[in-house]
Amino acid sequence: MRKIISLFAWASIMMTLCVPASAQHEFVDLGLSVKWATCNVGANKPNESGDYYAWGETETKDYYSWDNYKWSNGEYGWKDSRNPILTKYCTDSDCGKDGFTDNKITLEPNDDVAHVKWGGSWRMPTNDEMAELYNNCTWSLITMGDVQGYLVRSKMSGYTDRTIFLPAAGCYTDVVNMRNEPYGYYWTSTLCKDSPFRSYQLYYHQNVVESETYLNRSMGRSVRPVCP
Repeated sequence: MRKIISLFAWASIMMTLCVPASAQHEFVDLGLSVKWATCNVGANKPNESGDYYAWGETETKDYYSWDNYKWSNGEYGWKDSRNPILTKYCTDSDCGKDGFTDNKITLEPNDDVAHVKWGGSWRMPTNDEMAELYNNCTWSLITMGDVQGYLVRSKMSGYTDRTIFLPAAGCYTDVVNMRNEPYGYYWTSTLCKDSPFRSYQLYYHQNVVESETYLNRSMGRSVRPVCP
């Protein structure tokens, strides 16, 4: 059964669990290898959606497509006219411009929107860190205020009272705005090595939560930062 939690109750919990990571942003220590921010990039409260970013981009857009993706420049067809031509983060010469590869599989700081927008030691989680969150927490579908999402509670000894909330912020898929759909899509900083058109994410819909899934990196997704 879906639970409902008020913003006041959540604020009371967070007062005891959050530690300022900077003058503006807070995190929760879930007893994992990194600490997790309480809000998405672009949000001011845990239940706000925040902004949406293509993988490796640091600015929002009106629509999200290969045609305006920063690391493709709208070009297609080096060896397959159906696929875009990549100019960075490419592990396959069939996908890079004129056979280009750089074998970069993790976002550099200047392409990491969490680091660019929040500064300091903030960054996007790696695929391994997202999998750690998935495997070492319980996931409960709740409504915070009027926003559906998952309350993520640590299973680590000594940290079981620690939680974060991941709102169902939806996404942007090509020119389709799916912000009001009951889905959650959260980028990691890790490229899918075997398919460089895609990057790893956490995905959920209703009672299904999946880690280590991957999707076209040109799409607009949410970002939940981490810090050491």
